[in-house]
Amino acid sequence: MNVPKLLLLLFTMIAIQIKAQQPLSHAIWDQILLINVSDDGKVNYKGFMRDSSQLYEYFAYLSDNAPTERWSKEEKLAYWINAYNAYTIKLIIDNYPINSIKDIKDPWDKKFFKIDGVLYSLNELEHKILRKLNDPRIHFAINCASFSCPVVWNRAFTARNVDKALDTQTRNFINDPLRNTITNEVVEVSKIFSWFKKDFKIGGGDAKSFINKYSEIKIDKQPKKGYKKYNWSLNE
Repeated sequence: MNVPKLLLLLFTMIAIQIKAQQPLSHAIWDQILLINVSDDGKVNYKGFMRDSSQLYEYFAYLSDNAPTERWSKEEKLAYWINAYNAYTIKLIIDNYPINSIKDIKDPWDKKFFKIDGVLYSLNELEHKILRKLNDPRIHFAINCASFSCPVVWNRAFTARNVDKALDTQTRNFINDPLRNTITNEVVEVSKIFSWFKKDFKIGGGDAKSFINKYSEIKIDKQPKKGYKKYNWSLNE
């Protein structure tokens, strides 16, 4: 190998190493969220449509910086939660105006976006990637564009903030009387705790023990009324 080719190879390897050491930035997504999502999680889909150039810039950035095995769990959590929420926004604005995500045919199984050349659906992100990271708090961070879902956090998740943010999102959701009724007389919780009950069986616990970790009022008996009716209206 001659000297110029050797130098080119060396510089390429150095560039790859530098890129691998740099933390992924979700600044674009953070900025769009701050502008278009209220503090209580109401989403301005028309605003996202106006800011679509930034949104598509973020999609390109995600695709060019897919997670690798060398990433920490925190980096992976932040990346895939942000990706899920961003592509849910894309699904809605691609079909806007609608009253509910359920107005779209097969919304969660539709393969409509690529990351690093691989075609994905939202269900694949949730069930094949996020749930396998074994942190049930993700269910209170990803949003299905519906009123009964956990509210959309109007900031981007990052490797640095994800653990604290997941705790906050979980605590806020469980103690939100619009999404869970937990009193000394009546316990009626979100269907999320039924749909994903296996995910809450961590450390030998169950959904009740998980809820009690975050709830201001502790559950000491089984729910009297079961689960709340899920409101699929658009979180607009």
